[in-house]
Amino acid sequence: MKKTLIVVDMQNDFIDMALGTPEAVKIVPNVKKKIEEYKKNGDEVIFTRDTHHDDYLSTPEGIKLPVVHCIEGSKGWQISDELDTEGAKIINKPNFGWPNWKDGKFEEIELVGLCTDICVVSNALILKAQFPDIKISVDSSCCAGVTPASHEAALTTMKMCQIDVY
Repeated sequence: MKKTLIVVDMQNDFIDMALGTPEAVKIVPNVKKKIEEYKKNGDEVIFTRDTHHDDYLSTPEGIKLPVVHCIEGSKGWQISDELDTEGAKIINKPNFGWPNWKDGKFEEIELVGLCTDICVVSNALILKAQFPDIKISVDSSCCAGVTPASHEAALTTMKMCQIDVY
């Protein structure tokens, strides 16, 4: 069975720059190991990259979260150098969730990344709605939220929506 790992927004701005947290820094080795496992098994790896532009602060998201981050081409927008993106598909997404997953051919999906309580949960729920009959899981040791409490709340939400969380 072909498995797909979706690595959500493991970008410098979410790890140790504009919106970074100690919890985000801590998961990088776990995510690195997970990517290596998938590649070793010949499975698919997809990265998402939160992508904004110079007008970010005037967008609906920027008005509610007035912290400039993930501006296309900036160091903060880049995926962590510690993670191997070679051979992986990279999706630049302008919003929390990518609406075009339905274009993919998936048999089983696992999600990891940042932030559990914003982009990971958004993509997990979109995927569950678009692919209700396939296994979708989240490795909580490879995710971090804005806060530990909101991370746990997002994991609970995903469990309630029949996403396997471990």
